[in-house]
Amino acid sequence: MKKIRNCKLPMDKVSPAIMAGLSAVSNVDRRAKKIIAFLVDSLICAAAIWLAFSLRLGDWQLWNAPIRNVLIASFMIWPPIFLALGVYRSIFRFAGSGTITDLARAISIFLFLMTLIVTVIGLPGVPRTLGILVPILFFLALVVSRIVVRYIISDLLGQRAFGGETKRVLIYGAGSAGQQLALSTRHYPGMYLLGFVDDDRRLRGQRLDGSPVYHSGDLAAQVERLGVTDILLAVPSMSRSKRKSIVNELKSLGVHVQTLPQIQDIVAGKVSIADLREVEVDDLLGRDAVAPNDLLMGRTILGKTVMVTGAGGSIGSELCRQIMAIGPQRLILVEMTEFALYKIEQELRENAAAGIFRSYIEIYPELINTTAARPVSSVIGAYCPDTIFHAAAYKHVPLVEHNPISGMGNNILSTRNLVEAAEQHNVAHFILISTDKAVRPTNVMGASKRVCEQILQAKAKVGSKTRFSMVRFGNVLGSSGSVVPRFKEQIASGGPVTLTHRDIIRYFMTIPEAAQLVIQAGSMAQGGEVFVLDMGKPVKIYDLACTLINLSGLTVRDDDNPDGDIAIEEIGLRPGEKLFEELLIGENPMPTNHLRIMQAREGHMPWQELSAALERLEAHVQSGDRAAALSLLRDLVPEYQPNANNAKGVAIA
Repeated sequence: MKKIRNCKLPMDKVSPAIMAGLSAVSNVDRRAKKIIAFLVDSLICAAAIWLAFSLRLGDWQLWNAPIRNVLIASFMIWPPIFLALGVYRSIFRFAGSGTITDLARAISIFLFLMTLIVTVIGLPGVPRTLGILVPILFFLALVVSRIVVRYIISDLLGQRAFGGETKRVLIYGAGSAGQQLALSTRHYPGMYLLGFVDDDRRLRGQRLDGSPVYHSGDLAAQVERLGVTDILLAVPSMSRSKRKSIVNELKSLGVHVQTLPQIQDIVAGKVSIADLREVEVDDLLGRDAVAPNDLLMGRTILGKTVMVTGAGGSIGSELCRQIMAIGPQRLILVEMTEFALYKIEQELRENAAAGIFRSYIEIYPELINTTAARPVSSVIGAYCPDTIFHAAAYKHVPLVEHNPISGMGNNILSTRNLVEAAEQHNVAHFILISTDKAVRPTNVMGASKRVCEQILQAKAKVGSKTRFSMVRFGNVLGSSGSVVPRFKEQIASGGPVTLTHRDIIRYFMTIPEAAQLVIQAGSMAQGGEVFVLDMGKPVKIYDLACTLINLSGLTVRDDDNPDGDIAIEEIGLRPGEKLFEELLIGENPMPTNHLRIMQAREGHMPWQELSAALERLEAHVQSGDRAAALSLLRDLVPEYQPNANNAKGVAIA
């Protein structure tokens, strides 16, 4: 679809001299504007009086004694009323129903007093009906003047000052959010509202605040006919599945699509252009989140001492937010990166001070490296946490593949140290955050996480008082290094969008949903469970890239469309990367009390044998013996196939 640039509106025909004069008036200070407004209202009042006499008597007279008497009476009444009620405190560029209400309140008092003076008491030569007619005409003229001023400031001057590309906009959703968004577009010079779109057939052909309402079934035709460049989704209360259906329809229209956040993220009555955001991948998942079970959420947290390792990471920081919202007694933030620890601590403290979290919760930041056993034991012994969420890990597959010694040390040895210290200090619950890459791993990161799972499984088997469990899930949206932000940056810079393989598929989940499910899964643990989160349907990354390009109002450049805007290039699978991720090693997972949480049936190495192997691994890590460490990793995880990408045997180049 051809974009319309700098579309000409009727306001563009106003002469430059008039525009310059209006601009000069709009730029004076606030006090001067109030004086100008008062003078204009004075002229309007005089005009209303003259018009009232003309209508009542059928004879136009500019000046006589009755007109003078009514003018004097009027000017003794309305200025004090307007000043007392703050009529001139209104900002004219945003004049709307509130401004008209203020005027109506002031004119009502004016009407009462004028009726009392002119109609009841009477003035010489003045028809008694003027006590009612003058206030009515004055009110109507004032309303028109406010509308004209708003039009001049917001439309004429705003469009004149705007030198960019004017967007021709349709708003999808004719509800209250859509109406408020429409009001906001009128104050935004870069947007020209063409109308609304709604699924309700009863609204077809109707007008909403002067703009036509089209049915969603006619959307493609209207986009072409009207030259639409942007569609704004104003359906914040809509389910994710319905939102996905709408977005899938829009992506083929070649328009830029933006959406309002979910309804819980919007303060009622304050929907504006500033609330709009780009369509995110979670809008495309098509699966509605299940409300968390409050009993499960609070069982291992409420009123307890909770520790989170990797507290500054994507999952760790969200766990901290969810935990603070539930209300622990103390929260210990364990992190090895100074800035990440500082950032999450400041955020939590600021939110607690603002009343978002309970102010009594004690927050303790601990800057330690969990690969060292002694600091781990010391910090756990000092705080005696009831629950530990172990989210600290190296997770970027290519980096860990290139640095296997660091990856195994940070992931495996840290987990062993934390598990042993938790057992020693009688921690009640220990929950490991695992990954789908631990299932039949083809990379060091996934294999190391599978060893971490086995550590907890083996410890639970020997009858520990600590309830060890692990939660396995796939990719989370918006995490550091996520593919989605990278795609958006590439689209914004004009492309190309790069992906490793056209057929690569991944599971996705939002970070808040993942954190909530982790907390709930941990509370169901009896010891040794491998919990697996229901990630929904997998997403083909190539299709995801195409959708993001289309929703930006652009087209994919390929063999079928050589004149497209953005090309998609395959750069080849990275070392250790799979085409397809899995969540289960075995088959037939068991259901749990939660709809989105399953329990896997998987074997593991006995603790005595595993413990001895971990001692050898630690020696290899400390000596930097890469070959020996990788060889031992293959022994610990027999299903680890470093040269395979997936079950179909796609090899890494």
